[in-house]
Amino acid sequence: MLTRLTRRAEAVARLAVELEPMPQPPLRPTRYPVVFMHGLGALANLMQGGVLHAEAMHLRGRGVQAYAPHVNPYDSVTVRAATWAERLEVVFEETGAEMVNLVGFSSGGLDARLLAREAEWTARIASLVTVSTPHRGSDLASYVLDRPERLRSWAMGIMEFVGRAAYEEALPHPDDALEELTPDAVTARFPPDELIPDAWCASYDSAAGKDTEVPIYAPLIVPNRILYGLAGVNDGIVPTSSMVWGEHLGTLEADHAKQIGLRLAPTTGYDSYAFFEAHAERLRDRGL
Repeated sequence: MLTRLTRRAEAVARLAVELEPMPQPPLRPTRYPVVFMHGLGALANLMQGGVLHAEAMHLRGRGVQAYAPHVNPYDSVTVRAATWAERLEVVFEETGAEMVNLVGFSSGGLDARLLAREAEWTARIASLVTVSTPHRGSDLASYVLDRPERLRSWAMGIMEFVGRAAYEEALPHPDDALEELTPDAVTARFPPDELIPDAWCASYDSAAGKDTEVPIYAPLIVPNRILYGLAGVNDGIVPTSSMVWGEHLGTLEADHAKQIGLRLAPTTGYDSYAFFEAHAERLRDRGL
């Protein structure tokens, strides 16, 4: 009897205090740094440390030189691309790397594509993988711009207020930002078949909400339904049909908020840490 109790006590104690010989995950660095480029909007203000900061820190814990800088969340692609260039110079200076792997989330993917057109940057980008980027624009931008002047001014005022609060280095320009994201503007400026020479160009699309089995973050329910009526299945911000560019790597079953790890978003099978860790593995497999 005593032996049985002793063994049970040892088993309980082991659950509480047992030490793994090597508890830390193995270091799995990529060849080049990974830089997350966030998109447009107020979601940047709901993340502790900023959009994709936690995911970057998670990758750093695996030995990946990962960065998630910030630019104004309510500015044009042109202005944002110039600011990203400044952020990337810091990465090059800190790491001594010759190239970077870019991950463009939402309109951040368009920022990256614009930046990559400059000769000095083309040769410094090893890969650009976009996540839910509106490569053919978003009808939601057109919808907001087409509202009556009073409603439009109200929406722009909120965006400008949030933009000022989120980013003090430069004033926001929500009108310009939305104009550049309409389908006509994006397709005229960014041909879908235009890739970055000698770089791995790929994309993930996504779908959630109406006409899917994927739950959606409550604040995205209305835009999800509006956008569904305009362009079909979407993730609450971008039509799924707009997201594919380069090599198609798959469809994420997560809304626009969940994709970047917003913890208030509904629980699904998607995990942002696991997703970006798997992306780092893909980069390693490619020697990037």
